[in-house]
Amino acid sequence: MPKTTAKKQKSAKEKKLSYQSPKGMHDILPEDQPLWEKLRQTAKSTADFYNFSRIDTPIVEVAELFERSAGVSSDIVEKQMYFVKTKGGDRLVLRPEATAPVVRAYFEHGLSRMGQPVKLYYTGPIFRYEQPQSGRYRQHYQVGFEILGGENDPIYDAQAILAPYKFLEDVKIKNVMVHINSIGCPKCRPNYQKKLEAYYKKYQKKICKDCQRRLATNSMRLLDCKEEKCQPVKAEAPVILDYLCESCKNHFKRVLEFLDELKLPYMIDPYLVRGLDYYNRTVFEMFSEGFNFAIASGGRYDYLAEMLRLGRLSAVGGSLGLERIVEVLKESGKSAALQKYQPKIFFIHIGDEAKKRGLVMLEEFKKSGIKVSESFGKESLKSQLRLADKDKAQLALILGQKEVFEGSIIIRDMVNGAQETVPLEKVVEEVKRKLHS
Repeated sequence: MPKTTAKKQKSAKEKKLSYQSPKGMHDILPEDQPLWEKLRQTAKSTADFYNFSRIDTPIVEVAELFERSAGVSSDIVEKQMYFVKTKGGDRLVLRPEATAPVVRAYFEHGLSRMGQPVKLYYTGPIFRYEQPQSGRYRQHYQVGFEILGGENDPIYDAQAILAPYKFLEDVKIKNVMVHINSIGCPKCRPNYQKKLEAYYKKYQKKICKDCQRRLATNSMRLLDCKEEKCQPVKAEAPVILDYLCESCKNHFKRVLEFLDELKLPYMIDPYLVRGLDYYNRTVFEMFSEGFNFAIASGGRYDYLAEMLRLGRLSAVGGSLGLERIVEVLKESGKSAALQKYQPKIFFIHIGDEAKKRGLVMLEEFKKSGIKVSESFGKESLKSQLRLADKDKAQLALILGQKEVFEGSIIIRDMVNGAQETVPLEKVVEEVKRKLHS
């Protein structure tokens, strides 16, 4: 067989056997894990401070939960849900958002018996079949804060904004601006929708196909369109704030007063709406200076429980997109500052006896809370030193046959090359001293 033909067959075989993560999904590699762990820790510390208890809901839910809550004409239901086939014929989906599952859990487990409101937070993956875009994947991760039960007091709206804002502040994202609006209630919104529909009908041929469909099915979503050709039309559309009932006006005014008291920077965005049917009154998004995508969003959803036929429940919440936050941190050069520096120690063995003693020694370091890396699969001193250097170790602990026999170990400074020999039983103590000197 000619060599060129053999190479082609080998290349085709390699191509056939190569795998990549599915489109729009991504691996979080070890080098990025410290940053992601910091985000998870910040979510927990923020939740603890503001008295949010953790809840974890399944990543799979019945499809009807979202068809009722998000709205059958929403993009989520029409285009973005991942359906799961089951042997029993159940209509399940990978959760496209987390608020409806939290409300479902609230009623299913009788959380109304707890002191109200119930504050819950979550972190986990969300699945949406959409065109991948900046910081948004088909499987992406969110942190969410939900306040359920109690009255629809505007102070809870302010707290639902405060928790995500403080999260962003704690992960060192500066100059965050809160965009906020009120989309009214079932009492005042229909009148506004009539005005909005009448306005858009005049420009029906100038708007995108999705907006033409929205005009017939859910006119509020016209304001959520990001298509460039629709922006001039949206810019002149009627403003919902002019059509709010007195109750909604007073509610929005009180929310803004609380934000003023907290000194949170905000701007009223009269065309801000959310892409889900269950929102009412307060809606918000947060942006970092220099980036055109929202890194947090949320709002009030007093009618979600009724849409799910579960009962009545006043509620408000907000969530953060972790991939987008990671992108902001990396592009602004702040990701490294979040990763707590830990001096690295690398253990090097020479010979089988040193390997055995090393196993026991590493357990002593573990008890003292000091992490030590190693490569027991390597045998040569040169290859292990190369790995220690690659690992950017500050100190190397070298244990050879001579040191085992003498009960000693060499501590080598990987920065300046200086080294000293210390008794094996005192190595943990000596390493601690060097790390803190």
